[in-house]
This record gives sequence, C-alpha cells and structure tokens, in this order.
Amino acid sequence: MDNLRTLEHRRFKDDVYAEFARIGQALASPKRLEMFDLLAQREWAVEDLASEMDLTIANTSQHLQVLLRTRLVEARRQGTRAYYRLAGGDVYRMWQTMRELGEARLAEVPAVVRRHLGDRPDMQVLNVTELLRRVRAGDIILLDVRPEEEYRAGHLPGARPVPLAELARSLKTLPKHRELVVYCRGPYCVFSDEAVALLHRKGFQARRLRLGFPDWQHSATS
Repeated sequence: MDNLRTLEHRRFKDDVYAEFARIGQALASPKRLEMFDLLAQREWAVEDLASEMDLTIANTSQHLQVLLRTRLVEARRQGTRAYYRLAGGDVYRMWQTMRELGEARLAEVPAVVRRHLGDRPDMQVLNVTELLRRVRAGDIILLDVRPEEEYRAGHLPGARPVPLAELARSLKTLPKHRELVVYCRGPYCVFSDEAVALLHRKGFQARRLRLGFPDWQHSATS
C-alpha cells in the first residue's frame, strides 16, 4: 500500500509540474517576451504584429499559437483577420516580475542596455502618483510618444499624444518654460530616448519616464 501511495504521489508531482513547465516553455523565446510588451499596449492583428517585429506572418502566428495554447493570450477573429491581446493583468505582472528578476540577477541586462543606448537618463525622483499630481497641477507636461493606436487604447491620465514620428512637427505647440516628461511602451522602448534627445537639441527641458502605461495600469489595478 505504501509503495502504491508513493507511486501515486510521484505521478501527481510529475503531472502537475509538467503543466507548470508549459508556462516556462512558452516564455523561453525572446520574440514571445517582446510580444508581451507589445500586446500590453493594445490588441494587435497578426499581420500588424509581424510587421512591427520584423517577422514573417507565419512565424508570428506560430509564436502566438504557443502563447494561446498556454492561455497567456486571447484571440478573436474579425473577417479574415485574427487579433490577439494579453489574457489578463496577471500575465503582464508575470512578465514584469520576470523582467525585474532579470534586471536584478543578470548583470548582462544593464550591460546590453549601456552597450546599445549608453547611460539613459531616467525619471527616478518621482513615483507615478507624484508625477500625475504634478501633471494635474500644471507643473509638468506629460507626453505619450507611442503610436496613436496605442494611446487610444489606454494612456496615463493627462498625457498628450505626440507620436514620435510627429514630434518634430509638434514642437511649436510645446512650451519651453515647462518641464516635459516623456514615456513610451516601457523600460526597453527607445521611443522616449529618441524623443528626449530631439527635445534637448531644440532647447526643451525634458526627461524620460522609465515605466510605460502598462506598468502604471497594472500597478493601479492590482
């Protein structure tokens, strides 16, 4: 009897941890991790996501099917097009936790950032609550430099939509006597770096916000 019970316990452990391992296997792809950042911004059609990530449609679809089978994303069809989104805030928080663990444990992560982007100036003195208080008070202007579709899907309160591609044409609408704070998709999105560099060249006071809209959204709802 004891041997049978031990065998059944072993089968249980093997089966349950095999299910958990499916999540780990789904995460074991740089491209699928990048998809989390993009799918957190808005719902994407497969074709548009493939273009954004410089992948073939077939390859993009294969990655999405892996995420769909582990219920990390959800899909819907509209006509001939398939659209994908994250399955919930818990999925994004899992990615946040994984990202933060990598930053804390892997010296290679900040080294890669420095190698490609140099020393990035961060908005570290204010948390988001204080930032939004200053936006409401009119002390600073908050700029969302993501594409327009992502701004429409959700943005920080009080943020102005100024997509990076349109920033140069929008400079005359921005005051030089007030500080500008710029944000984009998250810590590893470079839209805000490019925006701040342009603003500095044109004589504006500007800083980048390290976190993106999804970080604020899921911290506010957790």
